[in-house]
Amino acid sequence: MKVGFTTLCMFMDDNYKIIKAAHDHDFEMIEILGESPFFLKDNTIAYKDSGLEVSIHAPTVDINIASLNEGIKAESVKQMKECIDYAESINAHAITVHAGKIGRNDPPLRKQALEYACQSISELVDYAENVIISVENMPIRPVFLGNTIEELEMFKSECGCGITIDLGHGNTTKNNEELLELKDITYCHLNDNDGIKDQHVPLGDGTLDLELLKKVKRGIIELNDFNNVLKSKKVIEKYI
Repeated sequence: MKVGFTTLCMFMDDNYKIIKAAHDHDFEMIEILGESPFFLKDNTIAYKDSGLEVSIHAPTVDINIASLNEGIKAESVKQMKECIDYAESINAHAITVHAGKIGRNDPPLRKQALEYACQSISELVDYAENVIISVENMPIRPVFLGNTIEELEMFKSECGCGITIDLGHGNTTKNNEELLELKDITYCHLNDNDGIKDQHVPLGDGTLDLELLKKVKRGIIELNDFNNVLKSKKVIEKYI
């Protein structure tokens, strides 16, 4: 497995420090957390020549590309495109995006939101020239789009996107085996939980079937503490 980590675990540190930590601990990949404060940091171009395979997690805070409010949807897509521009500037491999959410899980509203999500994802795929747009599977909460195999398959077939599999999210929806059988998986997020809530705890501290790690080709450890990232890396090395 090719292993990396998210910059969430060192979010406000200098980018060169983050890159050095990756090399010092033999990581091959990194996922930049692209929330707005990141783009205000110095040296964001440093990742272009970092010697790491770079991906980006597109903004999610107050963002909804499937919003039934046209203004919110339009602004969300605009910010996704700004993220794509940055990704292209540093030769990133992929951008992970959330398909969106709904305020109330009524079937007609979900159907409309899924249509809007497909429109937005297709627009992003068309806009991106050299970077993969990859839609992430989401936890079990009904507010989220993209937490079933059927919806992920729809995004792939209708939008031409890749798929990012979060094993922690899949642990709450109980479909990790099926998720890992999907085609066009760009990479995976690696984290654990109790099987009920999306807790993002270190691998081995929850109920995730760690044998699933053997099926992962590219894995980003998605935790908010670097010591826990290193703890999870040791678990990965034990199982692969």
